[in-house]
Amino acid sequence: MRNTTLAINGGAPTIDRSFPPYRTIGEAEERAAQRVLRSGVLSAFYGSIGDNFLGGPEVKRFEAAWAAHFQVRHAVSMNSATSGLIAAVQALGLGPGDEMIVPPFSMIASATAATINGATPVFVDIRPDIFTLDPAMVEAAITPRTKAIMVVNLFGQPADLDALIALARPRGIRVIEDNAQAPGALYHGRQAGTIADIGIFSLNCHKTIQTGEGGFACTNDDDLALRLQLIRNHGEAVVRELGYRNAPERITGYNFRLGEIEAAIGYEQLAKLDALTRPRQRLAAFFAERLAALPGLSVPKVETGRSHVYYVHALKLDSRRAGFSRRSLVRALGAEGLEAYEGYCKPLYLEPLFSNNARNHAGLCPVTERLHESELFFHPWLYEAIEPKAELIVRAFEKVWDNATALAALDDDGRRAVRRR
Repeated sequence: MRNTTLAINGGAPTIDRSFPPYRTIGEAEERAAQRVLRSGVLSAFYGSIGDNFLGGPEVKRFEAAWAAHFQVRHAVSMNSATSGLIAAVQALGLGPGDEMIVPPFSMIASATAATINGATPVFVDIRPDIFTLDPAMVEAAITPRTKAIMVVNLFGQPADLDALIALARPRGIRVIEDNAQAPGALYHGRQAGTIADIGIFSLNCHKTIQTGEGGFACTNDDDLALRLQLIRNHGEAVVRELGYRNAPERITGYNFRLGEIEAAIGYEQLAKLDALTRPRQRLAAFFAERLAALPGLSVPKVETGRSHVYYVHALKLDSRRAGFSRRSLVRALGAEGLEAYEGYCKPLYLEPLFSNNARNHAGLCPVTERLHESELFFHPWLYEAIEPKAELIVRAFEKVWDNATALAALDDDGRRAVRRR
C-alpha cells in the first residue's frame, strides 16, 4: 500500500497547503486600465448613426485583434456571452413558434437565449464520453419548426460540429456555437467558435482569459455581423436611418455594449490565451497517464482531430468498479486537500422555467441525468495551472483508491444512517 490512513478517517492530508488563487491580471492590464482612465473616456458608444455607433478606439482595436487571432471575418464584442447568445438567436430570426435544439447539460443561458426571443428550446441528449450533443439524437428531434441548433463546446472540447452542421445545412437550419468554455480549442485545424453561423465566446471572471464580464459573437457572414451590431446597440432606433433593408421584422436593440476599460484589459488578456492554455493541456496529459490506472475512473476523452483546452477537467466515476460512491470520493478528496464537486448543472429541462412544459420531464435525456446524478464529478484545480502540485494531486487520488475498503465502509455507514431515520 503506497499511502496511509485517509484524512477523512483521521490521517494526515496529502495536500496541506491551499492552492493559490487564479490570477491572470498583471502589469499590462493595469497599464491598459490606467490609460483608459487617464483618457476620461470609459465608453464611446452612441446609440445613433455615426462612427461611435460601433464603439470607441479600445473596443475597435480589441475586436480587430480578436478577429485576427481566431481567423474570423467579424468579431462583435458584447458585455457578456449571455448577451451574445441572445443576440445570436435574434440575428438568426428566431421567434414565437420556432424551435431551437439545445443540450440540457450546459449553463442555462444556452437555453434561455431561445425563450427570451420567444422561441422554444428543445432539449436533446448528449454523448456520454465528451458531453456534447449526440448527432443521432439531434436528427431524431428535428421537426418542421426547428430553426436552429445550439451546439455547446462543453468543458473545453468542440462538439461533433461537422456532423451537426451536415444535419442542419440541407434543412435550412442555422447553427450557433456556444464556445464560452473552449476559446483556443481546435477542430480539425479550425478555431472552435468560428465554424457555425455564429460563435459565442465568454470573458467572464472565471474563464481562461477575462475582463470581469464580457464576450464576443463571431461570424463570417457580413449580414449577420451587421445584425449583431444592431442588436448590441439599440438598433431599432437606427435601422431605418441606416437604410438597412434586410433587417428582421422584429429587430430589437439592447445595451449589450462593452466598455473601453474592459476592451483594453481584454486586448492584453487575449495575448495570454495560448500561454495559459498550454499548462492546462500538459497537466491534463500527466493526469490522464496516472489517473487512468485507477479502477472505475475515466479521464477526459479527446476526439481525434480536436484539441481540448480544459476549462473544466471532468472525470467520470463508475462506483461499482471503484467500490465506493461519488459522494464519498468527493468527501475523501476534500479531506486530502483537493476540492471536488459531485456533478455539473441539473438537467435544464428540470428547472422551473422549463419544467412546466409537458414534454420536459424526468427521464427525457437519460445520459444527462445519469451523469448529473451518479457518474460525473469535477475539480477546479486546473484554474490555477499549478504544475508543481501535480504529483500531490495524483497522490491524493491514489491514496483514496488504496483505501477503497475503508471508503466503502463510509458508504455503508451512510446507508445505515438513512435506514435508521
